[in-house]
Amino acid sequence: MDSPQYIMIKKTKSLSKQDDQFQFPKCPSGVDGLDEITEGGFPKGRPTLICGSAGCGKTLLSMQFLIKGITEYNEPGVFMSFEETAPDLALNVRSLGFDLADLQKKKKLMVDHVRIERSEIDETGDYDLEGLFIRLNYAIETVKAKRVVLDTLEALFAGLDNQAVLRAELRRLFLWLKEKGVTAIITAERGEGALTRQGIEEYVSDCVILLDNRVIEQVTTRRLRIVKYRGSMHGTNEYPPMINKEP
Repeated sequence: MDSPQYIMIKKTKSLSKQDDQFQFPKCPSGVDGLDEITEGGFPKGRPTLICGSAGCGKTLLSMQFLIKGITEYNEPGVFMSFEETAPDLALNVRSLGFDLADLQKKKKLMVDHVRIERSEIDETGDYDLEGLFIRLNYAIETVKAKRVVLDTLEALFAGLDNQAVLRAELRRLFLWLKEKGVTAIITAERGEGALTRQGIEEYVSDCVILLDNRVIEQVTTRRLRIVKYRGSMHGTNEYPPMINKEP
């Protein structure tokens, strides 16, 4: 099998180092360049929101975060998908060199697909995420996960138009993840005039990363930007991520 492919983010300039005495707890992303512009990685034990349009690399970045965590930092992970089934996801990323089956066999990774039916969503006010919490908690405890990915929020809240319920459940989700002490990535689709379709997730997450996939003169260009990072300095420019084989 060819060597794995990774997202490599070109660093454009040096950033000043924070005083170690006041260093915010970080979890290395395992993505070349990204740990530099975030000065250490994602906020440890807290949720990070990665948003962007289709094809910008959200799932790939998230999967690399889990796999690097397992192979380089001995931190097992859980990938919970609300769109792709586990076999489809494994097949898709295998072409990039990621062997999910082997990591699952070693009980270092759990991949779970949660099927969401819009017709079954009840908006009477009783709608909540208790079932998800139970299922996610089981997955975390099974592999002793330190890293979690939820992909994507839109599928999780498919068909839910009650904004009050949606806001309440989003806050519960982020708080629950914090209480579990896992470093989490939640992906979301880019909204119209807002970072996400719901337009509110960025206010309840500790770190927000925007991935952009634009076409200029018939040439596709990807960009990454750290929108916010509570409690930490970070690079504020746009950075060009490259999907390439690990050197």
